[in-house]
Amino acid sequence: MPGFTRQAPYRFLLTRRWVGLLVVAVLVAIGCGLMGLWQVDRLAERHARNALLARTLDAPPVPPQQLLGVGRGPRPQDEFSRVRAVGRYRESDQLLVRTRLYEGQVGFNVLTPLLTGPEPDRGPALLVNRGWVPDGARATDVPDVPAPPSGTVTVTARVRLSEPPSTTGTPPRGQVTRIDVPTIARTLNYPVFGGYAELTAEQPRPATAPSLLPAPEPSEGPHLAYAFQWFLFSALALGGYVILARREAADRAAARQERAPARVPRSRVG
Repeated sequence: MPGFTRQAPYRFLLTRRWVGLLVVAVLVAIGCGLMGLWQVDRLAERHARNALLARTLDAPPVPPQQLLGVGRGPRPQDEFSRVRAVGRYRESDQLLVRTRLYEGQVGFNVLTPLLTGPEPDRGPALLVNRGWVPDGARATDVPDVPAPPSGTVTVTARVRLSEPPSTTGTPPRGQVTRIDVPTIARTLNYPVFGGYAELTAEQPRPATAPSLLPAPEPSEGPHLAYAFQWFLFSALALGGYVILARREAADRAAARQERAPARVPRSRVG
């Protein structure tokens, strides 16, 4: 057995303690590796979004009917494309979208239907996010909202996908928490395009208006750095186990050497 121990310095790895450590190290390495792969996938999504922005933001505007239909929003690959519509705002059906950020401040987005049909007040309507206004002095106050231009107006805007339905409580009358186009359309007595549009320009431009929302900017985000960190953690989990095992083997070898009796050299008889 002593000879076998000298030939197998890592036999201790078969003990319950070290098998448990190995299992933990492998599980941590796998988990960190999966997180790294998830960040790589997120980076690929960012690249796809950046390509979408590069293709759509600078494209010339088109009539909304080319991208939208009544009850039909834009295709995902057409989001952020610009449309140009002529119509009349229906201020009486205007909604305030709660809890919207603009330059780090919380306020409301102003969502106003634009009736684009050949007959006044008949639709179809394009829901136009005219921009942002700040909160009132108190949380219960209704903010002052600049009126939209009266009469016929020409609107240029970025089309957006409808937001998912709200899962929170019912907001006050005239307010919503999500731009959920199908739900909003059911409250109106005229047809509504699917999706909505973020205003970029309108003619005539009123003297006062909500703050226009900025266009999204291409960005890769921190996903590449996060992926590298997770892969590094994965390598450290396995590398740490190897280092601990080598150190344990060295300590055991040193202890055996200290316990070994000193050998007395045999004297030769002449």
